[in-house]
Amino acid sequence: MALMTAAEAAVEILKKEGITNVFGLPGAAINPFYKAMQTRGGLHHTLARHVEGASHIAEGWTRAQAGNIGVCIGTSGPAGTDMITGLYSASADSIPILCITGQAPVAKLHKEDFQAVDIASIAKPLTKMAVTVLEPAQVPGTFQQAFHLMRSGRPGPVLIDLPIDVQMTQIEFDIDTYEPLPVYKPAATRKQIDKALDMLAQAERPLLVAGGGIINADAAELLQEFAELTGVPVVPTLMGWGTIPDDHPLNAGMVGLQTSHRYGNETMLAADFVLGIGNRWANRHTGDLETYTQGRTFVHVDIEPTQIGRVFAPDYGIVSDAKAALELFVEAARERSEAGSLPDRLEWAESAQERKRHLWRKTNFSDTPIKPQRVYQEMNRAFDRDVRYVSTIGLSQIQAAQLLHVYGSRHWINAGQAGPLGWTVPAALGVATALPGENVVAISGDYDFQFMIEELAVGAQFNIGYIHVLVNNAYLGLIRQAQRAFDMDYHVQLSFENVNSEGDHPGGYGVDHVKVAEGLGCKAIRVTDPDELAPALEKAQALRDEFRVPVIVEVILERVTNVSMGVSIANVTEFEELANGGEDAPTALFANLD
Repeated sequence: MALMTAAEAAVEILKKEGITNVFGLPGAAINPFYKAMQTRGGLHHTLARHVEGASHIAEGWTRAQAGNIGVCIGTSGPAGTDMITGLYSASADSIPILCITGQAPVAKLHKEDFQAVDIASIAKPLTKMAVTVLEPAQVPGTFQQAFHLMRSGRPGPVLIDLPIDVQMTQIEFDIDTYEPLPVYKPAATRKQIDKALDMLAQAERPLLVAGGGIINADAAELLQEFAELTGVPVVPTLMGWGTIPDDHPLNAGMVGLQTSHRYGNETMLAADFVLGIGNRWANRHTGDLETYTQGRTFVHVDIEPTQIGRVFAPDYGIVSDAKAALELFVEAARERSEAGSLPDRLEWAESAQERKRHLWRKTNFSDTPIKPQRVYQEMNRAFDRDVRYVSTIGLSQIQAAQLLHVYGSRHWINAGQAGPLGWTVPAALGVATALPGENVVAISGDYDFQFMIEELAVGAQFNIGYIHVLVNNAYLGLIRQAQRAFDMDYHVQLSFENVNSEGDHPGGYGVDHVKVAEGLGCKAIRVTDPDELAPALEKAQALRDEFRVPVIVEVILERVTNVSMGVSIANVTEFEELANGGEDAPTALFANLD
């Protein structure tokens, strides 16, 4: 046993639990914890510019790589309330992050002390555990339980609030014998898997829906193997995008109201059986439930028992971690394959690919101002298969999901359910920190970019290089499009005459993002001509590699673009003509079909 402060014990536990990087901002009430990090060593700290930013950096860190748990740190009061959006985003997408906050002394908690807020009560609905530790000797056990909860069952965030006097109190603690608690994950039984496969075998046109739970479980390879054994086409959800490469012959495209493919929706409408694994049946995926479910049998596999039947009642439900279920699905399917008892799905899979060959949205526009579709076309050409995209919400994210190509698990990193504006910059910093040297590319509209633009300075200070494609139409584009239903265009314009405008910056577009980015220590390029997109993206990669800072590629778009979306997967409104004969479809996606 050794005598140390409770804060020092917490730091040692973080290291024993595999934590190497933390993100945050020091302050008076959390300074003892920072002192412990300084004296104990072993943790790399990145100084954020905003505590919400720190929480999103931690999210990006977690989402980038299997096994990562992001840790963000802040002081008392508003630091904790600033983290709430990060906790909501993490909770909504089943992402484990640990938020650590400072707090007023225990004796002052009921006296309305300066920056003393009951953050545990505020955070409780958005976490698996939120607690203010009142006894110093309970700090080790609280941190141990936090990691156990974050990793067990449906993953999610935890908040630990540490009063300053609790942090500073010395306790007896033996870090040498500390061990993480065993992780619990529910697992399907072989009997359940066989029943699901029997139901699949009875179908004529089955589909697999691959959700984000497969990515969280690091089970994408098993999903692909199961699809190949059975010959069943796969529809990845937005959060499951990358579980099967876009050019895989069994990738049938995404389904939904917004972040979807025309061919994916058509194939879903033609299906008679759906096996969903690790997905939530999110409303942007299903749309009108009657259209989505009518004439189809559903089996749902999810790690969270209360998720089964939450949106609609499946015909059969299995509570299981996605990896545990897929291991059994592969085992059982292999046995049936060897026995020759699996139905032939070749004709059905080929019909899905035929839709995929022809139902493409047009991208090859040469208009000036630039149409957004052309931006994503050039991104597909500029970036290799290993690119890792980061995005959150808005028309930029919707069209990115409709038009970009993703080839691997954790290569599309997205705040799916919460979609907080401002998320993209800090999340991209977290991803790039977790994956140094990899090709991280963020996509934002101008409003998302402006929300937490100050976090670019973090990338400049700590040499976190990534590329940020900023599509600027000087509008709240998604809200403007939604306002059409109310016959208005009200307070969604970000444009104004910038009295400082000069050079190639269109003054009526308002904020000069190039100047702001450069003032924050980054590099920036502005593009106004579609033919300059490819050279700009190439130059951005060179600048990132040379200076190891964020590089912004601002593309000045046409002011108004209506993006394909609807209220039902059978009724998505298309605002541009179909690509003639699939001419805009990249041939690389179909190389595996020959």
